[in-house]
Order: sequence, then C-alpha cells, then structure tokens
Amino acid sequence: MKARHYAAPVGLNPSHLHRDEQIVLDLHPHWIMLVKAILAVVVTIVVGIFLLTRDWDNVAASGLKILVGVLIVASLLYLLQRWIAWFSTNFVVTTDRCIYREGIITKRGVEIPLERINTVFFHQGLIERMLRAGDLTIESAGEMGVQRFEDVRDPVSVQNVLYQEMEDNENRKFDRVRAPAPGPAAPGPTSSSVADELTKLVNLHEQGYLTDAEFEAQKAALLNRRS
Repeated sequence: MKARHYAAPVGLNPSHLHRDEQIVLDLHPHWIMLVKAILAVVVTIVVGIFLLTRDWDNVAASGLKILVGVLIVASLLYLLQRWIAWFSTNFVVTTDRCIYREGIITKRGVEIPLERINTVFFHQGLIERMLRAGDLTIESAGEMGVQRFEDVRDPVSVQNVLYQEMEDNENRKFDRVRAPAPGPAAPGPTSSSVADELTKLVNLHEQGYLTDAEFEAQKAALLNRRS
C-alpha cells in the first residue's frame, strides 16, 4: 500500500476532530448519484420538444404546453435536490474514526470508531466497476451493527484505507500500553540544604579540619551542584 496521504478537509469541520486526529479521506459520493436526475431532465426536454412540434388544436396545445412545462420544472427540481444531497454528503476516514454525514437543514450522521469495525464489504455492478463506484458495508460492534453506504467513490481503495488505518490505530494502542511510565524527577538540592552544608564547611574550616584550599574547593563544588 502507498504511503498515507492526509486529505484536505472538504466537508468535515477541522474543529470537530479529536486531539491529534487527522483526516485521511474526505469524499463526496460518486457523481453516478446524479445520473438518474440528469436523465430525467434530458428525457422530459426531448419529449417536450417532440410533443410541442406536433400539430394539435388550440385547446390541446395549451394543455400540452402546461403539462410539458410542469414536467420540465419537476425534473429540474429533482436534479437540484439530488445535487444538494450530493454536495451535503461526506464519507470521511480519519486516524480514529469512520464518519458519514449528510444534510444541510436537517443533518444525519454516523460515527464508527476504528477499533469497533469488524469487517468492511463492498459491492460493484458491471457499470459501477467501469466508473469506479459502488456500495460499502461496514460491520461493527455496537448498536448499529451493520451500516451500508451507497455510491461511494472507489470503494476498493476506501476499503484498503480503512483496513490500513485500523491496523495503525491498533499499533498506536499497543505502543501506548508498552510505553514505560515516566519516573519521578531526581530532587535537586534546596537552598536550605545548601546553606546547611555551607555552615558545616565554615565550622570545619574554623576548627582547623579543612585547609583554606580544601575549604574553597568544597565550597565551589557545593555551589556548582546547586546551580
């Protein structure tokens, strides 16, 4: 597998990430999601042009124009609705979670921690294989159990990325467990203990137990140890 590539965020707000969490994939659905709506617009326009170029009496022609106009407007509204759904849907893989969010006014989201994912399946028909689209199913340990995501862009690569991030996440957990706990810092000499030592040195020097050279040497060593 190639080296990990961290994606620039498309739909997920970076402020929603956990500490040290990074975005690996941030994808809108495949454009195949819009195909039906585009075909509906094209068909209604073609049929409308065909019907309006026929010879009809005045009453039928007026009713036909209204019908054709309604069909075209309805197909355009359907296309707009599908485009908004495409734009507002994001499939995100981070170093900690798999996240799915959709909606602008009302939002729906699913978040699956990587350590809870058991298996990742994908399904592609013939046309979807040619266009590199497909459906992704994630089995996880939790209330949801099985989550199915439609029209995922390049589901084979997404599956590989998920398994790679699951493995890396597991390795990070073991590294944290194996890391030794930091020991207590060695206490340094306090100012009171240094003063006591200096007092002892002065007394020994005054009593003749230390020569001038020995006194100066030990005093310098004590002061250096304190600093």
